[in-house]
Amino acid sequence: MSGNSAEPPPVPQVEVVLRKSGRTKIRYHAGLLRDDGTRVTVRAAWAGTGVRDFGFVRFEPGDVFTEHYWRDRWYAVKEVRDAAGELKGWYCDVTRPAVVTDGEIVVEDLDLDLWRSADGGTVLRLDEDEFAESGLAALDPPAAAAAEAALDELERLARDGGFARLLTG
Repeated sequence: MSGNSAEPPPVPQVEVVLRKSGRTKIRYHAGLLRDDGTRVTVRAAWAGTGVRDFGFVRFEPGDVFTEHYWRDRWYAVKEVRDAAGELKGWYCDVTRPAVVTDGEIVVEDLDLDLWRSADGGTVLRLDEDEFAESGLAALDPPAAAAAEAALDELERLARDGGFARLLTG
């Protein structure tokens, strides 16, 4: 038996691209943790610049996001932890299903979001006004209906004990 301990293999990197209204909103690198053919899970440091204070949560340098994207669902779920590893909560984006190609995950943001605090005491539906103003309901009624159904599903999951069952299956 060798006394040498093997280093873990490097985590493959992917690029996450969030698009909104036909343009790239943000692009960042993440470590690929898992891809089972339906759900892709990545981990990334807070990709924003500086601190972003939403009032109900602050995203800041050092925060780590474990992000789950589905090829067959209209949302993404992002577990947010601070630099010390303490869970802040889950930020969920309503998106079209993810398009995953070699080294890239592309999702189209549909304006609707949901926040669930770590203790489950706060569940907030966000940006419904932006969604209404986007005109998606008139431009693409099936997509708008899918987006609204996704937000309803996320809220139900958030209020029914969180995302553990969704993310462990």
